Amino acid sequence: MHLLPSDVHRGRTAAPSAPASRAAESEMWRLASAACAELSAPVAVLNVPALSFNAGSLLRRAGGKPIRVASKSIRSKDVLRAVLAQEGYAGILAFTLPEALWLAADDALTDVVVAYPTADTHALRALAADPQACSRVTLMVDSAEQLDWMAATLADAPPGAPIRLALDLDASWRPQVGGRDVGHIGVRRSPLRSGADAISMTLDIASRKLGNRPLFQLVGLMAYEAQIAGLQDTPRTGNPVADLAKSTILKQIQRSSMAEVIERRSNVVAAVENIVDLEFVNGGGTGSLELTTQDPSVTELAAGSGLFGPTLFDGYSRFSPAHAVGFAAQVVRRPTPDIVTVLGGGWIASGPAGADRSPVPVYPPGLTMVGTEGAGEVQTPLRGAAAAQLRIGDKVWFRHAKSGEVCEHVDELVLLDGGKIVGGALTYRGEGKAFV
Repeated sequence: MHLLPSDVHRGRTAAPSAPASRAAESEMWRLASAACAELSAPVAVLNVPALSFNAGSLLRRAGGKPIRVASKSIRSKDVLRAVLAQEGYAGILAFTLPEALWLAADDALTDVVVAYPTADTHALRALAADPQACSRVTLMVDSAEQLDWMAATLADAPPGAPIRLALDLDASWRPQVGGRDVGHIGVRRSPLRSGADAISMTLDIASRKLGNRPLFQLVGLMAYEAQIAGLQDTPRTGNPVADLAKSTILKQIQRSSMAEVIERRSNVVAAVENIVDLEFVNGGGTGSLELTTQDPSVTELAAGSGLFGPTLFDGYSRFSPAHAVGFAAQVVRRPTPDIVTVLGGGWIASGPAGADRSPVPVYPPGLTMVGTEGAGEVQTPLRGAAAAQLRIGDKVWFRHAKSGEVCEHVDELVLLDGGKIVGGALTYRGEGKAFV
């Protein structure tokens, strides 16, 4: 499937510059609505020129380092193949081992790192029994407890080749006063933070054997600075004074955190490479590419959400993705003259509960959700002047808060180019797959 032009890596694409003007944004969704007029809702679309723009933008921000595509943010094998066909993109960062086994069976997707530890007995044994998968899939570990579990699971089903492993280094920021930690800013992931932690794990991995053969092979290291890559630094709550104050604090936190993680990650990588040669050191995400690429210890970057441009990526000062993906729900009732109700629309994104996890109605413009109901699982009432012009059966278009999660609700992404349907990309759901 030729979703992207061959010159996207050089940035010469026909996609609109971002951010689009409000009028251009409205026109894009109007064209989507016209193109999908005969399709039943819910329907989700992928704007191909916007995807092309975003793919080129990510590469430019990566500064020459390869990007491993985060499958969690895509959840469409068709789109993964298309992006990975572009120069500058290399490998997949998967989210579960069953998903990785499914992807790695495809000869176009032969380098899959599972970003999160696994405790799936059946999947681990399936990996061990498949020499090709063992050569293509890398698992993430951060504790001896995980190694113990894997060794016990494989005791009666030994792999024909060592299981490839990567260490997950905690990249959260812990500011210090007087040499003592006084806080934790970032996600709660790995317990590994120091060179000593990583060396201990490296030696433990090397010591695990089945007979005279090594059980594991350490090939990589990952450190995801979520407090930079996944946190908007210019929040837009509608209160300009509060937003400016919060933005100033966030930018300072992110500067301090980035300086700390670059120094610590470099030290940890140097310590590990005194023992074993690493194939890759992965870092960053959509929100931090231009910062993480400055770390000389990082050999590759990770990104995924920036390809689709969901609403949680609207508030960054360093980049503005095009809005490539949206979905439509259908008007089914009118409770009052200025309110219409669409069927469904409650595609709330994961993470801390809040308004920023809700889908946002974008077309027709001027619609807002009713505060006492929000986005409902089965129905979503919408209020605004445009409601009076909508009829039963009309579509209302929304943007989703988080990237790949929209694909859990539809079987395919309808591909649009220039206001015309040019194909479809099956989602994981459309291929009968559900991994989390």
